[in-house]
Amino acid sequence: MNESTIMDLFINPHIIPPFVSFAFLASALLIIVAIVIRASISLVPRGVQNFVEIIMEAMQNLCMENIGHEWGAFFFPLIGTIFLYILVSNFFGLIPGFFSPTANINMTASMAIPVFIIYQLWGFRVHGLHYIKHFLGPIRGWNPLVLLFMGMMFVIELISHLARPLTLSVRLFGNMIAKHLLLIVLAMIVPLFVPMAILGLGVIVSLVQAYVFALLSVLYIAGAVQEAH
Repeated sequence: MNESTIMDLFINPHIIPPFVSFAFLASALLIIVAIVIRASISLVPRGVQNFVEIIMEAMQNLCMENIGHEWGAFFFPLIGTIFLYILVSNFFGLIPGFFSPTANINMTASMAIPVFIIYQLWGFRVHGLHYIKHFLGPIRGWNPLVLLFMGMMFVIELISHLARPLTLSVRLFGNMIAKHLLLIVLAMIVPLFVPMAILGLGVIVSLVQAYVFALLSVLYIAGAVQEAH
């Protein structure tokens, strides 16, 4: 492979789409920050370490309060990673010349589908075959009316669960692509003041959408592993 072929591999959008390139960049940035913080970690956090610890503490509390202490600590790395990755990817869309990976439905689906698979698998792991009752509603006897009700509930719950990765993907994708298009249109119409205000709003939207994705993931996992559900 010659030098020009290698360069084309990284800069040619027909070979590697922009959302994939910036997804790799977001991953690399998070890995570098983690290595730097780990190398200079201190008991009294300062700078970037302090900022990351605040975020991770918030994600840890979110997991512990909703999933419980037994499984909250187990799923905390997953939820924390998802939140940080989505947050960085969202912020990329606010930088001129950059592209937000989460403004592509393929990228959001690549995070929503694993969450769906994980919480279903862990539901069966924790409850065994009794996890099927999660889809049947309250069971009170075995007469024909109850069996009919259980069948209807199973279909409704199955559709509801299958729709979850779709709604997770579309919600994040829709908000990010709308923010991106709005910034482009307003920059063309009013090139200074209005885009600056929308840019500030974009920061809030990016933060909120990353939190909503993490929160819904936590609630789905909690519903699968907790005994009460």
